[in-house]
Amino acid sequence: MGEADRYYQGGAPPPPQQQSYAHQPQYEQQPWGNQPHNGHDGYQYPQPTYGAPPPYSFNPPQPNDTKYSFDEAFKLEKPKYNDIWAGILFLLVCAGYVVVSAIAIRGYASGGAPGKGIYAGNTFSLNSNTIILFACVLLIAFVFSYVYVWLARLFPKQFIWITGILNLVWALGTAIYYLYKKYWSAGIVFLIFAVFLMFAFYTWISRIPFSSLMLKTSINVSKRYGHVYLVSLLGGLLGIAFAAWFTVTLVAIYVKYEPSPNNPHCRPGGTGCSKGKVIGLIVFITFAMYWISEWLKNTIHTTISGVYGAWYFSPNNFPQGATRGAMKRALTYSFGSISLGSLLIAIVQFLRQLCSVARQQAFDDGGIGGIALSVVFCILGCLLSLLEWAVEFLNRYAFSHIALYGKAYFPAAKDTWRMIKDRGIDALVNECLIGPVLSFGALFIGYACALFAYLYLLLTHPAYNSNGAYTPVVMAFAFLIGFQTAHVFTTPISSGIDTIFVASGWDPQVMVHEHPELYQEMVRVFPQVQQAIQVR
Repeated sequence: MGEADRYYQGGAPPPPQQQSYAHQPQYEQQPWGNQPHNGHDGYQYPQPTYGAPPPYSFNPPQPNDTKYSFDEAFKLEKPKYNDIWAGILFLLVCAGYVVVSAIAIRGYASGGAPGKGIYAGNTFSLNSNTIILFACVLLIAFVFSYVYVWLARLFPKQFIWITGILNLVWALGTAIYYLYKKYWSAGIVFLIFAVFLMFAFYTWISRIPFSSLMLKTSINVSKRYGHVYLVSLLGGLLGIAFAAWFTVTLVAIYVKYEPSPNNPHCRPGGTGCSKGKVIGLIVFITFAMYWISEWLKNTIHTTISGVYGAWYFSPNNFPQGATRGAMKRALTYSFGSISLGSLLIAIVQFLRQLCSVARQQAFDDGGIGGIALSVVFCILGCLLSLLEWAVEFLNRYAFSHIALYGKAYFPAAKDTWRMIKDRGIDALVNECLIGPVLSFGALFIGYACALFAYLYLLLTHPAYNSNGAYTPVVMAFAFLIGFQTAHVFTTPISSGIDTIFVASGWDPQVMVHEHPELYQEMVRVFPQVQQAIQVR
């Protein structure tokens, strides 16, 4: 009996030289896969072998073992708080957000004629009309997101087709409507988006069977283990509550600091007002909104990754309190690492949001200069979107690794990236459409919220927006609220698939030994999986 067989049957662990991927991989002359690894010159090069994954306490438990906890199954030999500086910075930004919000809301409540209805309020800035608008946006985001998650749970096989068709119809319909209303900037953007969707969906068709299998597997596990949907619901409600707080703070800042002769706060003895102060505070709370939302989403992802990791390694003796144990680790030892990864993506998303607002305003200004600036901001936004995709891609798999093995962010990201490329897991990742599908679903919900905001402003004609100057800003924030809320709700769906890919890269033999039916089905719909999940 070989070392690997003893390892999986409860015997002695592999020798030290085969343990952590963080060490340089060992090489052997015979590859693991069923196909030889040939170079361009025809020579069969040796493939890296990685042995066991990073140590997770003892060997995988057997069905007759006693019950144990998540902390025991994935024990940290030397637990420590990683990336502390990022966690402290995140808490400071949260504290700053609370202070700004408290001051602004207090000013909103004490004066400035914010109003108490749709057709009442000041004429110089956002008012109660806007708060009602954003309240409706929150309701739309919640209902659409919740229904979207349940569609995935009830119809996992049809889910990808439903998402693709809905997005395509929605993008075309919205583009036609905006063009009909002569809102050219939004109409052209949606038309380009519709063309892109057509091309993307056409390229997806051959990859749908494998993606459907992975989605079905993730849904089945979520129904049997842990509290996946409870975490999704609670996270979504927290996201909605924070978005509501953000919208009230946004309106309050405009009411308190917007310079106008009609603003009571700007009269002698009142608080000083200026455009610079409004812009500065809006920039700060928007960035904080992105960071806090990303932190919430990534905390949910890390928690759910712990649940799926426990299922992958211990399907017959699932650890007790896996959800609770994974969440505890995410909120303690990995708090700083999650804050750091969330900061990186928040910076990119914030810059992309600025480009979106600037592009719409430049287009609305008209003229050759305005159109040229609009094109420049559009190109810059596309580049930032690519950067956002790359950072999110790395974050997803790095956090799955952090959930199980408790490393700091950059070491985990580096090790996971090397493993993905060397193992061939990138082939599985590229073949699976669930990440793009969920992103398109979030886009659908975000654009639905933006369209509602546009129709609301068009029908209510608020005095502060008589010249349409606030339309791009309000639509941008409505989109932001819908998009971020949908991402929070749908995170647990993709978390399971991400964790399965990462875990199968660290220890592919577990896939074959503990999940043979899944492995055979993966090979049937995507034969190249044998080169990614290699077995000795």
